Order: sequence, then C-alpha cells, then structure tokens
Amino acid sequence: MKLRNLSLGVLSACIALLGACNQSNNKTTTTTTMNNSITYGQLPADSAFEKTIDGKQTHLYLLKNKNGMQAAFTNYGGRIITLLVPDSSGKMIDVSVGIGSLDGYIKSTESYYGGTIGRYGNRIAKGHFTLDGKQYSLFTNNKPNTLHGGKKGYQDVVWDAKKINDQTLELTYLSKNMEEGFPGNLHIKVTYSLTDDNAFKCEYEATTDKTTVVNLTNHAYFNLNGEGSGTILNHLVQLNAKRYTPVDSTLIPTGRLDAVKGTPFDFTKPATIGARINDNDDQLKNGKGYDHNFVLNKHDENQPVAIVKGDKTGIIMEIYTEEPGLQFYSGNFMQGKNIMKYGEKDEYRTAFAMETQHYPDSPNQPRFPSTVLKPGQTYKTQTIYKFKTR
Repeated sequence: MKLRNLSLGVLSACIALLGACNQSNNKTTTTTTMNNSITYGQLPADSAFEKTIDGKQTHLYLLKNKNGMQAAFTNYGGRIITLLVPDSSGKMIDVSVGIGSLDGYIKSTESYYGGTIGRYGNRIAKGHFTLDGKQYSLFTNNKPNTLHGGKKGYQDVVWDAKKINDQTLELTYLSKNMEEGFPGNLHIKVTYSLTDDNAFKCEYEATTDKTTVVNLTNHAYFNLNGEGSGTILNHLVQLNAKRYTPVDSTLIPTGRLDAVKGTPFDFTKPATIGARINDNDDQLKNGKGYDHNFVLNKHDENQPVAIVKGDKTGIIMEIYTEEPGLQFYSGNFMQGKNIMKYGEKDEYRTAFAMETQHYPDSPNQPRFPSTVLKPGQTYKTQTIYKFKTR
C-alpha cells in the first residue's frame, strides 16, 4: 500500500515569474575562494568521517552525475554533507550547509544538519500519542514536545550503506520495536541519488510488523549563495500553498488550516524570505520567524511545490514531492556556535530548510492526513530538489 501517492496541483506562475531556467555545464574540479561573499565548494576529506560508533563503521560516500554535480554523504545519521551545484557562471557552489568532520557533528549544538529524520519528523505534542487504544510515551527532547524522533533520532544512528553506482547511495536501518518509544520493528530503505538533470532525489520506503506512525524526511540546510555567504533573507521564495498550519507557543499545530492570504505566510507569489519576517504577527513570534508547515495545494509530480532562488548566484532550487506538507524553517535558532565546513560559523539565519513531510503532530490530530503504517502496508514516498540557473 502506498501512503504517499498523492496528486497535488500547479505552480506554473512561479516559473513565469522567476524566468526560464536552463541547465549549465559544470566544472569537475573545485577550489575554495572568496568572491563577493560567495564560497566556491570542495568535497570534504574522507578521513574526517572514518570512525566506529555503536560498533559500526562510518564512512564518507561521494556521488557525481554526468554534468559534474557532486554530493558527499556519511552513513552517520544518513547525512548529506556537501552538495556542489553550478552557479550562473558554471562555478561550483556548495549549497548544503554542514560540518566538515564526524567529530564536528557529534559535538554540534545542532543535531539535524543534513540528517535523515525519523521515526517521526517534526513535533509530537507532549511526547505521547494513542494507537489502537494504547498510549505510547516518547522522550520530550523539545520541551514539552518530542521533536524529530526523540532523544536519539535517525540523524544520530549509523545506517548500513551501499553505493549502488556513481550516482546512487542506498541506506538501510532497522528501527527496533519501542526504539525511542515507537511501536513496531520498522525496516527502512532510503535511496539518495544525483540525476542527470541536476537533481538531488530522496526516496523513502519502510515496512513494519506492528501498527506504528512514520514520517521520514531529510533535514538539509540550504544556502543557494553557498555555505558561509551570509544571510538567506534575500533569497526569493514561492510556495504552492494557500494554507498553512498555525502553531501555539510550543510550535504544535492548533488544528486549523489557515489561509495565507493577507499574512506574512503568503508566498503564492515570489517574495524574499526577509520581506515580512519581522512583521508584528503572532505566528512569526511563536516561530521566531518561519518555522511552519505549509499545506501544499493539489499538484502533480511534474509541478514544483516550491521554488527558491539565490540572490547572488542565480541558482534556482525547485522542490517536487508526493508529501502533503512542507516545513519552511528560516534558521531562527542558528546561534553561531558551530564551525562549518569552510571555517564560518552557523550564524543566525544563514541557512534555511524545506522539509517535505506529513503535518506535525498528525498522530494526535485526526483531521490531518494519517501517518499510520500497518503490517502488510508499505510506506513509500519521494522528494526531488532540482537545481537550475537562469
């Protein structure tokens, strides 16, 4: 049974407003230099990701497509470390904000950079939910709620990894019954690949032997001007969403699906991230900026649900997904406490995330699309981040 086979609607206006995009031929070698606050990317060192954790070996895995687009992953947390894409001049920009070593991730004050997130992405209210009449209790790592799977989510486990070919990495993990309080032995397969149309493709699949809840995603942090290039507030954003799920002061959805029209959450036409982020709005105050789930309009698989453009590089990211929601996070809790790959700190709002997902707290909100997975069913969904330049 496919739980994520959704038909959603149109974002053609965004393409027109942002202009025609076409693919660039890339250079296959990269250097790190500074030019108008843009950092040109390079791959991290393999040796920085070799370690034994929980009795399992970690490694760095490199992917490359025929155009020279490259990515680096580690099986510690199923993390994307580096994503090199061409800017409008064909130079390689690392648009994935991350850390340059395994020790850096382990010691980081931010757990989620680039990680594969589960068993339940986003928040579950007060760390409990009920299935088949039984209440399950979870660790409340984001008081008073559970966030991204609990105390030790999938971003902190070592996945089994197999490089299928130069463009494809397969990650598998058995999340055992009652791990972090979730029922059922969940067998998970995540496939990350670089396609020849310059896309980062994420495919998720899972089965269970006991009724459970599942909401997998990737928590890539992006800056389309390149990691270390400064604020993301001038990035241009358009979202295929007429509604969003407002939240309380603890970032749990109220249960309403509110219209974005006339609010700072209206990205149905292109607007910069910073244009309204400091407006006197209760929802912006609750999220300390944007940290909200957008209810995606009906669309099909060939239409992007989001388009983001970097103001300095001209890099455009289109997002395609089968999921009903997208969590837009504007880097509000970044505090400059961690040293990133190119020596800069993760300063306030220097990266953003767009996590495709089912809605937060769905296990406790029967009006939201269900995240329940039963034995005999297959959780299956995919998301694509496609990169172009004008």
